[in-house]
Amino acid sequence: MRRIYLDHAATTPLDGRVREAMRPFFEQTFGNASSVHREGQEARAALERSRAAIARAVGAQPGELVFTSGGTESDNLAVTGVFRALRKKGRTHIVTSAAEHHAVLECVEALRADGAEVTVLPVDGSGRVAPDAVGAAVSDRTCLVTVMHANNEVGTMTDIPAIAAVAHRHGALLHTDAVQSFGKVALPVRELGADLMSVSAHKLYGPKGIGALFVRSGTVLEALFHGGGQERGRRPGTENVALAAGFALAAELSLESMERESARLRTLRDSLEAKLRGRFPGLLINGDVRERLPHILNVSFALPPFAGGGETLVLSMDLEGIAVSSGSACTSGSVQPSHVLLAMGRDRAAAKASLRFSFGRANREEDVDDVLAALGRIAGRMHAS
Repeated sequence: MRRIYLDHAATTPLDGRVREAMRPFFEQTFGNASSVHREGQEARAALERSRAAIARAVGAQPGELVFTSGGTESDNLAVTGVFRALRKKGRTHIVTSAAEHHAVLECVEALRADGAEVTVLPVDGSGRVAPDAVGAAVSDRTCLVTVMHANNEVGTMTDIPAIAAVAHRHGALLHTDAVQSFGKVALPVRELGADLMSVSAHKLYGPKGIGALFVRSGTVLEALFHGGGQERGRRPGTENVALAAGFALAAELSLESMERESARLRTLRDSLEAKLRGRFPGLLINGDVRERLPHILNVSFALPPFAGGGETLVLSMDLEGIAVSSGSACTSGSVQPSHVLLAMGRDRAAAKASLRFSFGRANREEDVDDVLAALGRIAGRMHAS
């Protein structure tokens, strides 16, 4: 059976060129980048070349980039690091939205035990928080506003520059989780106005286990870990030079092809959306239909035979040879409806009967037709039962 992978928002396959770029750092240039001997300095040079390449991708200075283990750690370092650094100044308030990734939502909830005041703002029907709502929530006690650049479940993009401007007027910092949008759309961090921004490698055909946090020069941040001076003391621990090299090349390759690849993925997404609308009456499109990432389509089946059967649908699609999800990869094993869709106002039945299709480099138009055919067969079996 031919497998069709339509879950690139969860993770992407490792690019063969990236794998080969990492190989020397496992076999020849294996030194510890903190060592002063030749092997160590060769590793250090490679690490800093990688840091500079990723920094260029977002218009940052190399010294503003902190390597982490991935998006979750980047989010936790940004949120917790800022809170701990600024609470001594009486700034203990954090503002976020109900549609954030769990890496942010669970982090801010954990900080309540340390004295954090948390405001979780509602989102509109597309999953977007309004700058005016942020303005009404922030105060001179606010240390951080954290709002994602593009939602990982529905693809909706948020007006980060407007939200950053509101936060800055009140002396608060702005963090944005850009893990899903990095490599898909331009992320000029200065224009976005972000003080901190999270990115990750495995969403753009790079290795799992490495990400980065942009920290604007002069931004206060307290380290989560202790035990070394690596990453300018912001993230101690021996740096993974091989993964950094892979991350750098993956970012460069994605940026080189971003314009044409995004246009191609948008065409595939729109084709699937149109064909699903024609085949399944009552189909709901989740997220903003204009300002959204090019590769994500999230739909809810509001009518029988699919209504209420998101998990069953995912498993049935898998048996048909098609990999999709019912939401974030971090919660796809749960039978609970998507917190993002509930925050957007979908009822529990519609939220549970949702599928997220996310396209990637290997997908072609025939995959769209195969999805329609598979859903037709599944619908027939469900009707028969």
